[in-house]
Amino acid sequence: MKEYVLVPAAEQDNAYDYNPAWEPGPCVGLGVCCCCAALRPRYKRLVDNIFPEDPKDGLVKADMEKLTFYAVSAPEKLDRIGAYLAEKLSRDVIRHRYGYVFIAMEALDQLLMACHSQSIKPFVESFLHMVAKLLESGEPRLQVLGTNSFVKFANIEEDTPSYHRRYDFFVSRFSAMCHSCHDDPEIQNEIRIAGIRGIQGVVRKTVNDELRATIWEPQHMDKIVPSLLYNMQKTEDADSRIGPPSSPTGGDKEENPAVLAENCFRELLARATYGNMNNAVKPVFAHLDHHKLWDPNEFAVHCFKIIMYSIQAQYSHHVIQEILGHLDFRKRDSPRVRAGIIQVLLETIAIAAKGSIGPTVLEVFNTLLKHLSLSVDFELGTKSGSSGHIDTRHTKECEEKIVQNAIIQTIGFFGSNLPDYQRSEIMLFIMGKVPVFGMTAHSAENDQLGFLGTRRIQIMLLRSLLMVTSGYNAKSIATALSAPFLDPLLSSSLMEDYELRQLVLEVLHNLIDRHDNRAKLRGIRIIPDVSDLKIKRDKISRQDVSFMKKHGQQLYRHIYLGCKEDDSVHKNFELLYTTLALITIELANEEVVTDLIRLALALQDLAILNEDNLSMFSRCSVMALVAAYLNFLSQMIAVPAFCQHVSKVIETRTVESPYFLPETVFRDKCSLPKTFEKDDKSLFFLMSKIAESLGGSGYSAERLSVPYVPQVTDEDRLSRRKSVVDTVSIQVDILAGNGTEDKVNSTEEITFEALKKAIDNTGLEELEKEKRRLVIEKFQKAPFEEIAAQCESKASLLHDRLAQILELTIRPPPSPSGTLTITAGHPHYQSVPVYEMKFPDLCVY
Repeated sequence: MKEYVLVPAAEQDNAYDYNPAWEPGPCVGLGVCCCCAALRPRYKRLVDNIFPEDPKDGLVKADMEKLTFYAVSAPEKLDRIGAYLAEKLSRDVIRHRYGYVFIAMEALDQLLMACHSQSIKPFVESFLHMVAKLLESGEPRLQVLGTNSFVKFANIEEDTPSYHRRYDFFVSRFSAMCHSCHDDPEIQNEIRIAGIRGIQGVVRKTVNDELRATIWEPQHMDKIVPSLLYNMQKTEDADSRIGPPSSPTGGDKEENPAVLAENCFRELLARATYGNMNNAVKPVFAHLDHHKLWDPNEFAVHCFKIIMYSIQAQYSHHVIQEILGHLDFRKRDSPRVRAGIIQVLLETIAIAAKGSIGPTVLEVFNTLLKHLSLSVDFELGTKSGSSGHIDTRHTKECEEKIVQNAIIQTIGFFGSNLPDYQRSEIMLFIMGKVPVFGMTAHSAENDQLGFLGTRRIQIMLLRSLLMVTSGYNAKSIATALSAPFLDPLLSSSLMEDYELRQLVLEVLHNLIDRHDNRAKLRGIRIIPDVSDLKIKRDKISRQDVSFMKKHGQQLYRHIYLGCKEDDSVHKNFELLYTTLALITIELANEEVVTDLIRLALALQDLAILNEDNLSMFSRCSVMALVAAYLNFLSQMIAVPAFCQHVSKVIETRTVESPYFLPETVFRDKCSLPKTFEKDDKSLFFLMSKIAESLGGSGYSAERLSVPYVPQVTDEDRLSRRKSVVDTVSIQVDILAGNGTEDKVNSTEEITFEALKKAIDNTGLEELEKEKRRLVIEKFQKAPFEEIAAQCESKASLLHDRLAQILELTIRPPPSPSGTLTITAGHPHYQSVPVYEMKFPDLCVY
C-alpha cells in the first residue's frame, strides 16, 4: 500500500518552483531512476557518461574511449549517437550551458575522426546540424567553435561523396562572419578569421567533386569572392610587390585576416576550371565597382596579379576577355576609372604574354582602338563645349590624355610580346584603322570637329603602331613591309601634317633597321669618319634585292615628296636622313646605290630650281640633307674619287655657304640667304663628276645620267597636293653637270615610238646580262618562292609601264593651235602643223 506524505499548507504556494540544486534522494533513485536507467539504450548511457558533473573538468576520456569503441564496433548506431548528441547540444545551447556545448563538440570531433564507414553519412547530417546551431548563435565563442569543427570535417576525405548534401547555409553564414563589425577589435578579428577559414573549408570540401559543382554557381561566388576581397583590402603595401604574390606563412595565416583571405582566394582560383572561371572573376569587378577601387587602382592591380598567377596559364584569355568586357561596360565613366581599368589590363597582359594568350589577340586590339577613338571624341567634345568652367574642361582634357597614353602603352606592350607572325597581322590591322580625312563624308556642323578628330586619331594610331613595331626584327624585309601594309603606310607619309610624317618615318625605321644602327645615326650631321660608328651590316639577301626591285621606286618617291613639304621641321629632315642611311645599310646593292645617288641629286635640283616655291629654310635644309647623306654614302661605298668630290664640295660650302650644311642651318639662330647662287658650280654636287668617278667601279654611268623623276600614282589624284606631272607634255630640263655647268633646255615630245623605245632600252641590257648568267642556276637550284617573286617583279614592272602609257594616252594630242610648254621658267606656245603630227600606228586607218 502506497504511503502519501502530507504537504504543509505553507508550502503549497511555491509547490512548482524549480530548484537547480535539488538532487533526488536515495529512495527515489533506487525506486525509480535505477529501474529506468537499466532500460535505457546503451548508446545513450555511453553518451551520458562522457559528460562530467562539473563542465570545467572537461570530457571524461575513459568513457569517451568506450563510446568510440562502441561506435566503431557498431557503426549502425552512429546515426542514433549523433542524433542524441545533437539533442543534448541544442538543449545546452538554449540554456546557455556552454561548458557542456564544448564537451559535446569535442566528442563529435573525435567520433568523426575515428569512424570512416558507410554509416557515417547520417552521422554527418547530425554533425552539420549541430555546427549550424552553433553558427546561428550570437555568441562569438560558439561561432568560432562551430567553424573549427567544420574545418576538421572538411579535411576528412570521404570514400563516396554525398551529392544530395548542400552547403548553402554555411556559405552564407561564413560570408556574413567575414564582414563582422563587432565592437571589440580582437573579437571582430577572431570572427573574421573564423569566417575565412570556414569558406576555405567549404571550398576544399566541394571543389574537387566534378558532379558536386554547386560551389561555383554565381549565387555562391557572389558571396565568397567579395567576402575574401573585403578582408584583403587591409593588405599593406600591396602595390609594392613585384612578380607572383608570396605565399603567407603559417603564423600570418592564423593571425592576419587579410593574408588568410589572400591565401584562400589563391586556392579558390587555382581550383577553377574552364567552365567556372568566369563565375569566379565577375564578382571581383562588382566588388571593385561598389567600393570605387579603380581610382586609385593599386588594390585592383594587386587582385588581378593574384588572379593571373593563380589560375592555369591556358585560362588567361578568359580574364582578359572579362576585363575588356568590363571596359566596354564602363566606357561612359570618368577618365580616371577607365584609365585604371586599362592599367589593370596592361598588368594582366604583361603576365599573360609570357604564356598562352589564346584567341583574344585581335579582340584586345580592336577593343583598345575603339576606346582610343572614343577617348578622342570625349576630349574634342569637351574642348568644343562652351559650357563649364575653363579649369574643369582643361582637367578633363588632361585626364582623357592619360587614358589615351595608357591605351597606347598597353597596345605597344601587348604587341611587343607577340610572336612575329601575329605582330605582322596586328600591324596590318592597326594600319587599316588609320582614317584618311576627306575620304568619308562629314556633316557641315561636325566638319571642323571631324577634321580635328581624324588628325588626333591618326596620331594616336600611328603612335600605337610605332609601339608595336618597336623591337620587330624580321629576317626578310618583305615580311615586315608587305604590300598590303606598305602601301597605306606610305600613303600616310603624304599627309599635310609634319607630325604624322614623322611617325610614319619612325615606323619605317623600326622595320628597316635590323641591326640596331639607328642610334648611331641619330642627328643629321657631316660625319668625318663613318668607320668610327662601327655600323653592323650583312650581305644583302636575294629576298631583299627582290623587294627593292619591286618597291624601291615607291620608297624613293615618298622620300622625294617628303622633302617638298614646306611645313617640315628639323626632326623631319633628320628622320629623312636616317631613312636614306638605313636603306643604304640594309638594302643597298650597286643598283640601289645608283638610284639613291639619282634621288639625292634630284633633291638638290628641287632646292635649286624651287618650282614648288619652298621657303628658304626648306631649300637650305634639303641642301644640307643631300650633303650629309652623300658624305655618308661616299664613305660606305668607299670609292676614292667619289669621296674626294663630296669632300671638296663640303669644304667649299663650309667657307662660302655654311647654311648648306646641317651643322649651321639647323641651329636655333641661323642667318639664311635671301637668294640662291645657282651659277657657282663648286657649291653643288655635279652629276658629270659623280658619273665619272663611279663609272670604273662597277656602277652604271648611263643609269646615273638619267635624272630621277618620281612615279605618278593614284595617291597624287587622291591627295590634295599638286601632281608631279601637271603639263601636257613631259619636259626635262637637264643642267649639264647637274644644273651648274651648261644649262641645256631640251623639250622631248612623248610619242608611241618614243615610249616603245624607252621600254626596250631602260634597264634592258642589265636584265639580259643577269638573265644569261642565272638562267641555268635559277631553274636548277633556286626555290620555287624565289622564281615566283621574280616573275611577280617583272609583272609589276610591266604594269607600271602600262600605267605610264595609259596616263599619257588620256592626255589631249598636240593641237595646231599650239601647245603650252615651259622653258627656262617662261611659258610660251609652240604651234605644230597637222602634217607634222605623229600618230601611233594603231590609230591610223
